[in-house]
Amino acid sequence: MTDSSPTVYSIAPGVPFVDALAAGVLKQAGEDPAILPRYTILLPTRRATRSLRDAFLRLTEGRALLLPRMMPLGDLDEEELAIAGAEEGLAAIGDILPAISALRRQVLLARLVMAFQGSKTTPDQAMRLAQELARLLDQAQTERLSFDGLASLVDDDYAQHWQITLEFLSIVTQQWPHVLAEEGCLDPAERRNRVLAAQADHWRNNPPDRPVIAAGSTGSIPATADLLATIAGLPRGCVILPGLDRDAVVGALEPTHPQFGMARLLEHIGIGADGVVDWPAPPFQGTKPGRAKFVADALQPAATTDQWRSMALPALEDLGGLSRMDYAGLEEEAGGIALMMREVLNIPGKTAALVTPDRSLARRVAIELRRWDVDIDDSSGLPLAQTPSGAFLRLTAEVAREACAPVSLLAVCKHPLAAGGQDSASFRRLTRFLERVVLRGPRLAPGIEPLRESIRALADHDYEDYEPAIIEALEKWLTALERSIGEFMILLSSPATSMGDLIRAHILFAEAIAASDTETGQQRLWAADDGEATASFVAELLDGVDALGPIAGRHYPALLDALMAGRVVRPRFGRHPRLFIWGLLEARLQHADLMILGSLNEGSWPPDVQTDPWMSRPMRSQFGLPLPERRIGLAAHDFAQAICAPEVALTRAERVDGTPAVPSRWLVRLDKFLNRDEAVRYLKPSRPWRHWQQALDAPVGDYVQPVAPAPRPPVSARPRRLSVTQIETWMRDPYGIYARHILGLRALSPLDAAPDAADYGTLIHRILDAFSAAYPGGMPDDAEARLRAIGEERFRSVIRYPAVWAFWWPRFERIAAWFIAHESSRIDQIGVTMSEVEGRLTL
Repeated sequence: MTDSSPTVYSIAPGVPFVDALAAGVLKQAGEDPAILPRYTILLPTRRATRSLRDAFLRLTEGRALLLPRMMPLGDLDEEELAIAGAEEGLAAIGDILPAISALRRQVLLARLVMAFQGSKTTPDQAMRLAQELARLLDQAQTERLSFDGLASLVDDDYAQHWQITLEFLSIVTQQWPHVLAEEGCLDPAERRNRVLAAQADHWRNNPPDRPVIAAGSTGSIPATADLLATIAGLPRGCVILPGLDRDAVVGALEPTHPQFGMARLLEHIGIGADGVVDWPAPPFQGTKPGRAKFVADALQPAATTDQWRSMALPALEDLGGLSRMDYAGLEEEAGGIALMMREVLNIPGKTAALVTPDRSLARRVAIELRRWDVDIDDSSGLPLAQTPSGAFLRLTAEVAREACAPVSLLAVCKHPLAAGGQDSASFRRLTRFLERVVLRGPRLAPGIEPLRESIRALADHDYEDYEPAIIEALEKWLTALERSIGEFMILLSSPATSMGDLIRAHILFAEAIAASDTETGQQRLWAADDGEATASFVAELLDGVDALGPIAGRHYPALLDALMAGRVVRPRFGRHPRLFIWGLLEARLQHADLMILGSLNEGSWPPDVQTDPWMSRPMRSQFGLPLPERRIGLAAHDFAQAICAPEVALTRAERVDGTPAVPSRWLVRLDKFLNRDEAVRYLKPSRPWRHWQQALDAPVGDYVQPVAPAPRPPVSARPRRLSVTQIETWMRDPYGIYARHILGLRALSPLDAAPDAADYGTLIHRILDAFSAAYPGGMPDDAEARLRAIGEERFRSVIRYPAVWAFWWPRFERIAAWFIAHESSRIDQIGVTMSEVEGRLTL
């Protein structure tokens, strides 16, 4: 180990980080093509390594080039170290146990949760608790803490609730180490710590004779900070920080300050801010050094903001290209951002990126851009449960659990992946027919047979749209559906079954209903990025989920949702070459000509401070875990880096989901620093984006006269008679009469409708009419029994509707007893009984 002082550089905010890094490395390497591959460059993430690779290609205009060895610090493992030529240091790393997979760890922890004494958690609840326990393990191991001190965090006299929590946490403090030992694995965070520590030890004892550069990391992970300190002290090593403010890191900083992480890293490395020099890279056109000073002054610690009074306002050229737009709502904000990104395409070679942690805004912007046939993907990805394949799995699980209930059955049949072994058009026609004539109205009894009986009954009722061909096709499809879903439904009704058996039966059913007349279910269901990700998820489930043990089948759909939570599908192909949507992690170290910072509201950017389910804030601090505000500091650094780009647009919505939103604290800081009036003048947009967004969907013309419905059909088309009950409708809603009697429209019954009072009255009337017709001159001795017999016969037509039978039959029994008693009391006064007599009054 050398005694030379650490070598630390910084790349200023506003300078394209990866381009400056690549330019500096190329300058050091010179013209010799054999020197560049000797460099080893460590970056925070795999995305950063891809960005640096692209930067080398940009600077060399795409010519053939042997690139440096680039590795992500966050996923450092022995395979990548071997590729990087560090084989001599792999002996110690090779002895480190492998990391347990995230899914298997979650399943094993969930099994411990369900086995916990007195626990009555369902499998899905246990799975979500296991996810929180895994997060606690990762946090503690990342900070290299021991759980030995948990019991002493709170005094016994005041900690009854904490004692209950502490007893539950014995799952991770006492039981989990034994489970890991049986698995022969380590937690991912612990293994990462050991790999980084082993590499740091090797480089300390055997300094490499080639350049080693660690760039873009702020050392928020202690093990990473140790490795960075080692690299900074190597004879040919250096650390490059992103956007270091030398003036800010001199004093004490709050965790929410953007420079907090780098101040701690410099202290750990053992170097002062004055020892950090600028990375030797050529100047980049369009950078604004004064912008960084302005942002640093505006975001300085709260204790020093009194200095704003003595500070001069920034020069206009420093704020040139910086604009701010407040939109009425999220939809308007997405439309305005889409307009800005669309205008960029009119300028050859110009790029634009939306940077936002709000995935809802990202999806809205992508949808708005399709107005101009511009397809763009969110590089942060889409939750697996929201992708077509993931959603289809969830819907097919739910329809089997509910035994083909109307809503869940239609949700599956109307999904784009559903084809039922037919071409899509024919299957959609069958689905619409099934919905219109069978599924609407009161819910049928569970299963396929009640659906089949309802279809067969159409011929008996002389249904107006009766088509033998479509009835035959529908019955054939229902038979196939019953065959494919039968085993899955049986397993879901089982009190204890294997998770693996459930998954296999589920997949067989999903593939059967996804198959078309030209493609198999496998070809349709597991295609594209989302299909491959879903297939990988299912394969991982089959490999490790049986460790959970037998479960009640009814819990399977909720358990599947819990297992899918947190999984994200990122597109690999088809990204737009000039327009991008980045999350905060994706945006780090990347740049575009136009940077749009969206959803700048509290709770979004910065995110809400999440409450720890296990410890209070003082307890976290005493235990050694970082406070939640540290995340705000990281988000603040992302904001400070992005806003220093030459052209930046700041956007926010004044209301989100109908609720007033609070501007981001950083926007408030900018307003206060500039004074509100000056901020409006300085940050005025160069284009009237809000006006253009509002005019985009406005009607053409100076004024559009609203027209109220006023139907005036010819006299010959008007109805000549109306029932008494429709006269009130005519007076209140004449358009309703027009729609029904002239257009011939009928409102469809709702799905899962409650038993209809009119149908109930009609059924009771027919029963009493049949009884009166059978005994017009008097009642027999067993009148109530005979009336009940007639009722049972008439009720057979609605027996397939459980809700109707459950509510109407008991009510009819009470009516029958009352009717017989009432009629018997006045039988002497009745000559002939007639249930209905027609009459007419002509006016």
